[in-house]
Amino acid sequence: MNTTLQGKKGLVVGIANAQSIAWGCARAFRDAGAELAVTWFNDKARPYVEPLAQQLQAPIALPLDVEQPGQMEAVFAAIEQQWGRLDFVLHSIAFAPKSDLHGRVTDSSREGFGRAMDISCHSFARMARLAEPLMKDGGSLMTMSYVGAEEVIPDYGLMGPVKAALEASTRYMAAELGPKGIRVNAVSPGPLATRAASGIPNFDALLDEAVRRAPLRRRVDIAEVGALCAFLASDAAKAMTGGTLYVDAGFHVL
Repeated sequence: MNTTLQGKKGLVVGIANAQSIAWGCARAFRDAGAELAVTWFNDKARPYVEPLAQQLQAPIALPLDVEQPGQMEAVFAAIEQQWGRLDFVLHSIAFAPKSDLHGRVTDSSREGFGRAMDISCHSFARMARLAEPLMKDGGSLMTMSYVGAEEVIPDYGLMGPVKAALEASTRYMAAELGPKGIRVNAVSPGPLATRAASGIPNFDALLDEAVRRAPLRRRVDIAEVGALCAFLASDAAKAMTGGTLYVDAGFHVL
């Protein structure tokens, strides 16, 4: 089976800087031969992302705040106009308001819970809906989860239920889109020192605990996550859909 991405075209959402999981994935996609479209969150993020997009030789680079009406549609319209098709999408964004993330799930606000669910979970479904007509010969949709979706991780809080919903959505979309040859998978990395993770309380302790518990006794890095995602985007993974795949040095088994 062929693991090259030569000739394939993909969208990467979630690059914030060179420490982002999405950047590790984007490099792996590009190294395997894919042509990429990338997005940045807002004008503040753009100076950090544009140089990375240039390194990737990305012909499409646009803003995407999933809460802003029309921005997601504009990205997919640009892809349709320039490429006319799409082979894979990486969704690597998550957010919860700090006041809700740092408190108990029991105490979470209705507004904060809804916003976290919309940005971190439902945006993946919206991307899938827009990608579907462009994936004329099938494709691969990937999103980022965490073991906190299935077990209680101290201080992970509100993101646990949100990631659980994301994993369930992945399974349902896999069933719905499978007849068109579109595969949908969640990837669950071990804890990584990214900008997004820095908002989690006591994150350094979580990193240390991951190393102590993981069978391989080490952390993972963004290149290892990227290698898995490049495989999932390739024809070698054509029979794989609806799963949550762990790249966490075995952390999830203990």
